[in-house]
Amino acid sequence: MKVLQVLPSLQSGGVERGTLELAQYLSAEGHESWVMSAGGSMVKQLEQEGSQHIEWDLGKKSPFTFLQVTKVRAWLRAQSFDVIHLRSRMPAWVVYLAWKGLPGESRPRLVSTVHGLYSVSAYSKIMCVGERVIAVSRAAKTYISHNYPSVDLGKVRTIPRGIDPAEYHNRYTPSSDWCESWRREYPELVGKTIITLPGRLTRLKGHTDFLATLVELKRQGVEKAHGLVVGGIDPKRKAYYDALQQQVLDLGLQADITFTGARSDLRDIMAVSDVCVSFSTQPESFGRTVLEALALGRPVVAYDHGGVSEIMETLFPKGLVPLCDQAAAVKALMRVLASGSKPKTEHPFTKQAMLTATLGVYRELLP
Repeated sequence: MKVLQVLPSLQSGGVERGTLELAQYLSAEGHESWVMSAGGSMVKQLEQEGSQHIEWDLGKKSPFTFLQVTKVRAWLRAQSFDVIHLRSRMPAWVVYLAWKGLPGESRPRLVSTVHGLYSVSAYSKIMCVGERVIAVSRAAKTYISHNYPSVDLGKVRTIPRGIDPAEYHNRYTPSSDWCESWRREYPELVGKTIITLPGRLTRLKGHTDFLATLVELKRQGVEKAHGLVVGGIDPKRKAYYDALQQQVLDLGLQADITFTGARSDLRDIMAVSDVCVSFSTQPESFGRTVLEALALGRPVVAYDHGGVSEIMETLFPKGLVPLCDQAAAVKALMRVLASGSKPKTEHPFTKQAMLTATLGVYRELLP
């Protein structure tokens, strides 16, 4: 097969990582793999792993982006792909319109993936336009059925995201060099009970709830509790970061919380944490960092909604608490820390299962 995946860029992120994983798998299986994006730091890896990249910026949310439809259509006609896989809304619109204008008998087969629980609109519905639609969780499929009743659920395939058990397992231990560097960089964490919230600094990630929970843990006698926030600061959201810092001061948590900023060693950080939390106030379509933490053998306390619920129900149901119920979160954290409870080691959310199922969707559409 000759397959094209389409997304805005290859800079960083879960969708981008999944695109590279599938591209590498397709190449290894003898298929011709292409990716269309505006480029980014991950292009080099993509090409080294056997795929071809076409640089085309279709991610800008502007009417002018639609002016590229004709050029994209001409390029698609010349390339003769077997499958086009749409992974993001704005590029999906442009490529779909280009695809729609191709002769019916020579069109590639069209697949789209609902990666997120997007705002409900005609704009977002484009992610349900594929001849097959992949939902990354049961929550994503429910989102489709509830919000776009005209979509034929017979064409929807639920394929959870997956991780590599060789990289994420409960025997994983960071290197001694990493541990020494970590201690030097963050000496305030030595001897503490580390509670980690991974995720970029946006309101949706529940940092305010995290701070309030940390205060209550201290009041309940968990003196060594130390909060760790691992995530980049968006320059456009610096006001939010500043507000969080002010809240830290107001709550007297200056010595009890550390903001690391963006890190490339999240696996190591979660592996040395005592417990991780997921306090996103809006449901996530999947929750990859929750799965990664659990696979590393770290207990997780998480709000019970979205795709995170599905992962937690499978691996660590005792860590689920009602949405925004901070009292329940404190009790769960204290219970987990006191008991030393560990998540299950076996789970179905593997990268190989995801890749095999995705290739199976492509084969459904081809003779």
